[in-house]
Amino acid sequence: MSRILLINDYGRATGGAELQMLAIRDGLRARGHEVRLFTSDVAFQEGFALEADASCRGRTDLGQVATQTLNLDAARRLRAELRDHPPDMVHIRMFLWQLSPLILPVLRGYPVLFQAAVYKAVCPNGMKLRPDGSVCTVPAGRVCVTERCIAPATWMSTMLQLRLLNRWRDVITTTATLSGRMAQIFEANGWRDVQVLPNGIDEAPPGGPLTPDPTLAYAGRLSREKGVDTLIDAFARIADRIPRARLMILGSGPEEAPLKARAAPLGDRVAFRPHMPRAEMEAALSGLWVQAVPSLWHEPFGNVTTEAMMRGTAVVAADMGGQSDLVRDGRTGYLVPAGDAATLADRLTRILTDRDHASALGQAGRDVVRAEYSRAAALDRLGSVYAATRRRAQSGASAR
Repeated sequence: MSRILLINDYGRATGGAELQMLAIRDGLRARGHEVRLFTSDVAFQEGFALEADASCRGRTDLGQVATQTLNLDAARRLRAELRDHPPDMVHIRMFLWQLSPLILPVLRGYPVLFQAAVYKAVCPNGMKLRPDGSVCTVPAGRVCVTERCIAPATWMSTMLQLRLLNRWRDVITTTATLSGRMAQIFEANGWRDVQVLPNGIDEAPPGGPLTPDPTLAYAGRLSREKGVDTLIDAFARIADRIPRARLMILGSGPEEAPLKARAAPLGDRVAFRPHMPRAEMEAALSGLWVQAVPSLWHEPFGNVTTEAMMRGTAVVAADMGGQSDLVRDGRTGYLVPAGDAATLADRLTRILTDRDHASALGQAGRDVVRAEYSRAAALDRLGSVYAATRRRAQSGASAR
């Protein structure tokens, strides 16, 4: 049995990253480990209890600009946590929105795994995206101001955060990302020996039988980088060829109004449904022929894709970010160039005109996700990385 300390900016079940960390804690505890979670006390929404075992003060007002760089309370309370509950292993997911780089020197001497769930360690906005929605390929620096990614008033604080992170980066024993593309981006920004450690997904029953009419859907935030406009354009190209085809768009966001206007010529063949509770969303997506993930950016992983695969739904996704690892082109769905409505339309047509093909792709996807991305498989991988991290830390201590 090991004593493991998990560290994350947030400790409430309000987002995918937080749910993943809580699932890791529960899974490790079920395997007999002594696990504690250290987070900030920040609450974005009412009704979600703080589930951390220890916490520090965090902020969501303008003061966050300072505390995400220098959170003295995080360092102080983490030091107390280490004194009262010394761990054998430390696992960090997110720490640059609230906890700040000040936690790193406190962790010196411990085996530390940093499993990056966002791009914050190499990009101030955490997404490696410019304001116009294009992918940023240059290192953080003055360009962050000239491209208007961050405000001039916060630039100095942000650059100080990255400088402190790089100063204390040697505290991190092992660095991992959620996907291969994410690892490439980290390495292009100066990180070395980055491993890939993807998210896991809980076992769930398959969705129902395919709907009588060929149906595809998008589920997620309605924002520019998600590429939903490309999906609507692709559907317009196939609407005449497949008169019974239907498109559901599930979610809310800043692009909702322009997307509805773009889809208006297609009438009731495109249905928009707002954000809904998890169980209701699963019911709405049951029986899909195909789910589209047309992202224009390198999403770190792609939980929506593994959820679709677990449901037994074929996936057509942009060849970006985590989707490139998850979708097996021609076997569980198709990968297409980002922003390419014509190719997206072609691949969707292949599925929406062939029920047997849709079913076969969906079943193959379910087989892959259960074998490679199950919660048990993720915990097995994590255990191996923990062991290697501890060996590496011990080797480094011996050398010193």
